[in-house]
Amino acid sequence: MRFDGPGSSNFEDRTGQSGGLSLGGGGGGLFGLLFQIVASKFGIVGILILALGYCALTQMGGSGGVVGQKEGPSRLDPATGQFMTQVLGSTEQVWGELFRQAGGQYKPTTLVAYSNANQSGCGAAQAAMGPFYCPTDQKIYIDPQFFDELSRRFQAPGDAAAAYVIAHEVGHHIQNLEGTLDRARTAQASSSEVAGNQIQVGVELQADCYAGVWAARSGALEAGDIEEGMRAAEAIGDDTLQKQTQGRIVPESFTHGSSAQRMEALQRGLKSGNPAACNYAR
Repeated sequence: MRFDGPGSSNFEDRTGQSGGLSLGGGGGGLFGLLFQIVASKFGIVGILILALGYCALTQMGGSGGVVGQKEGPSRLDPATGQFMTQVLGSTEQVWGELFRQAGGQYKPTTLVAYSNANQSGCGAAQAAMGPFYCPTDQKIYIDPQFFDELSRRFQAPGDAAAAYVIAHEVGHHIQNLEGTLDRARTAQASSSEVAGNQIQVGVELQADCYAGVWAARSGALEAGDIEEGMRAAEAIGDDTLQKQTQGRIVPESFTHGSSAQRMEALQRGLKSGNPAACNYAR
């Protein structure tokens, strides 16, 4: 990808920080905290180190406790930091213009880079959770090591794949500004587990589609970038990850969508360049 504009100033580098972090209880109760985290995950499931959902999320629900941190947390590579700020700056330009066209004003999110473990407005941030968006403080949390794992573990290398990760989380910020996350949480509160999962899938697919809208309007795409993004979307589908981690596929437990669904959602955004086409979430 090619970015000509300046990088965003809405960026916090917390890499290299060390020390334990309290998980805390949170004022919204267990369900509210879990939804805030689940609703913004990037889609990694199972018991792998990058497991986003099932095991890591249930562990997060406990009050108290300390998150251990690896010794010697790494500092942010300058080139990676520049890339992250440039992607974020591009999303600000695209969504700022789209909000102006709709008669509104875009309030940017802040991107936080951290190492291993840190603290977010939604509780503990851990590398094992993968990238996530916290609606409480309206910030995105990413351990940059995730980009290496995306390439090595999930065979989705390339700057376009990494940019898709950031743009997907920005998509959750857009949903928060639009009230989509609140509406989905309300709908989940009165739904069965299976129906609640289906609502969540819609939220995640819309964020994928929003990532495609950004890519289509960014002017940053180069040859091969669309293919890189599609490989990433395919690699993190619930069915693909469930088959890899547990050897079987359980569709009713999907929370982010199948590989085919995620690829279709990203492609819809890319082809239309129109947020109105991303009508997945309630």
